[in-house]
Amino acid sequence: MIANAMIERSGIRIDPDRRRGRGAGVNPTGRFEPTTRHVFDDGWDSIEELPPFKTSVQVEKPRTVITRNESPDISFDRSINPYRGCEHGCVYCFARPTHAYMGLSPGLDFESKLFAKPDAARLLERELAKGNYQPRTIAIGTNTDPYQPIERNWRIMREILEVLEAHNHPVGIVTKSALVIRDIDILARMAEKGLAKVALSVTTLDRRLARTMEPRAATPPKRLEAIRLLSEAGIPASVMVAPIVPGLNDQEMERILESAEAAGAREAGFVILRLPLEVSPIFKDWLLRHYPDRYRHVLSLIRSMRGGKDYDAEWGKRMKGSGPYAWQIGRRFEMAAKRLGLNREKRALRTDLFKAPAGAGEQLVLL
Repeated sequence: MIANAMIERSGIRIDPDRRRGRGAGVNPTGRFEPTTRHVFDDGWDSIEELPPFKTSVQVEKPRTVITRNESPDISFDRSINPYRGCEHGCVYCFARPTHAYMGLSPGLDFESKLFAKPDAARLLERELAKGNYQPRTIAIGTNTDPYQPIERNWRIMREILEVLEAHNHPVGIVTKSALVIRDIDILARMAEKGLAKVALSVTTLDRRLARTMEPRAATPPKRLEAIRLLSEAGIPASVMVAPIVPGLNDQEMERILESAEAAGAREAGFVILRLPLEVSPIFKDWLLRHYPDRYRHVLSLIRSMRGGKDYDAEWGKRMKGSGPYAWQIGRRFEMAAKRLGLNREKRALRTDLFKAPAGAGEQLVLL
C-alpha cells in the first residue's frame, strides 16, 4: 500500500493497480463488524503483493424474492432484486450500505463480491400463487441493476420476465445497461398488453465522467440507443436523470432530456444525489481523486440541499432535496420536460389481466 494513503473513517485508499476498472477507491470494513482492518506500509517492506479485485459470484438462497416497502415517497410497494451488489461500480450508489449486512464492505466488495439468486423465478411463481396475493406493479432495478454484466451468464432477470409474462403481471424496470434490449421480445409482448415499461438512467453525456463515476455501466450513447430500440418496439421508455450531482453534472440536465426525447422517451424523472451511511465517505474519496478542484464547491452545494448535512433521509426530501438550489433544479426540470412534451401522460400498467399460477398442492381441474 502506498505510504501516503489517506486514512479516514472510509478506510485506506486501495492501490490503483488493484482496483483498476472499479468505482470506489476504498474498501472500508462493514459497519456491523466488531473490528476494522487497515493495511499500511510500516517501512519494513513487509506487505505482500495483493491481487486485483476480481468479480466473484456466490449463490444466495432467499426464502422469498418479493421485497415490500411502505415508503410514502416511492411510487411502488414491491420490488425484486435478482442480485445483491452491482458490478457497474457506480460510486454514488445508495445501495452500497446493504453489503454491510453480508459482513462485507460497501466499497470495493460491493462491486466485486456479488450474490446471485438463481431460484428467483421459482420463488416468484410460488409467491404469485398465494391465495391472498393482490397484483400491483413489481419494480425491478430500484436497488441494484438487474442487467449488470453477470446477467449475461446467469439470465435470472430473463427467467423472472418469463414468469411475469406467463401470468400477465405488470413490471417496471430501471437500468443503466443496454443489455435490456436482449429481452425486447418478452417486453414488447408484455407492453402490447399494457404490462411493461422501462426507464434508462442517464447520469451524464460526458464519456470521461461516466467512465470514472460508473465504470462498468453502458456508455451514454448505448443507453440512448437502448431507449430508441425499446421505443421502436412499442415498449414505453423513459429517462431518469439520476443522480444529479450539483456542480458536476447538473448543467447537463436539459441536454440529457433533449437527447432522450429525441431517442423516443416520453416520460422523465430526476433524483438528487443521495449519500447515506458509507456512501458519503466513498463518494468524497472519489471526488477528491478525480475532481479535486471542485471538491469544496460540490460538497457545499450538496449540503445546501440537505440542511447543512451530507444527507437528509426525511421522506419527501431525500429524492429531491430542499433549499434554493434544489428548487432551481426542480423548476429547470419541469420547464425542460414541458418544452419537450415529456410527462404529458403517465402510462399506468394494467393489473386486471393477472392470472395466478396454480398453487402448490392445488387440485388441478380434470375436465
